[in-house]
Amino acid sequence: MYTNTLVHALLLLSTVYCQNAPSSSKRGLVYVPNEKTRSDDSIWVSDTSDLTWYYNYEPTPSPAFSNSTKLQFVPMLWGASPTTFLDDVTKQIEGGANISYVLGFNEPDGDMSTGGSNIPADTAAEIWQREIEPLKEMGVKLGAPAVTGAPTGHTWLQNFFTACDGNCTVDFIPVHWYGNFEGLASHIGQVRGTYPNKTIWVTEYANNNVPLEDSQIFYNQSSQYFDRLE
Repeated sequence: MYTNTLVHALLLLSTVYCQNAPSSSKRGLVYVPNEKTRSDDSIWVSDTSDLTWYYNYEPTPSPAFSNSTKLQFVPMLWGASPTTFLDDVTKQIEGGANISYVLGFNEPDGDMSTGGSNIPADTAAEIWQREIEPLKEMGVKLGAPAVTGAPTGHTWLQNFFTACDGNCTVDFIPVHWYGNFEGLASHIGQVRGTYPNKTIWVTEYANNNVPLEDSQIFYNQSSQYFDRLE
């Protein structure tokens, strides 16, 4: 889902981030520029922030953080275009940028009206092999397409790997979830069970359409849950 809000993204590695650490390589930011909240940009790179990376649904960095040494940029190929993704990322690497990870398609099983990129699995597999797979040879770790939390997402991702026929390298599985905590925990469990040897990144999540107090409770529950995961 693509919205005009800023949403925290949490990486889940073999152990998740430590909340009390001054910074964490496992904690990042979904950044969507908003002219009404430009003053917020400085928060994410302040000394009190424990964020160390961000993505913006784009292949190139956001101007607000282009000179930041605190936040590492993670490029994303959002949809079927741009067809210059490989060139865009390669130029950044050749220019000295620290590009360690990239993200695949954003909610390809979802409709564009709700922020999905709406790409058939076989088309995505073809584009992946051309625009993303070559980055593996440059030492970049590749994130699978970030499907929705609906059953269609699970099916789409399986169809994607079938269409790839072993030619798509995936180092980690991004997860999106919009709903309550019980649903989040269940969904992550399903993904971990389906791909037991893959790292999980939670790159979008929220208990949407609830009062602020309920949203804060959800965040606290999910953070504690992530901390308990092995």
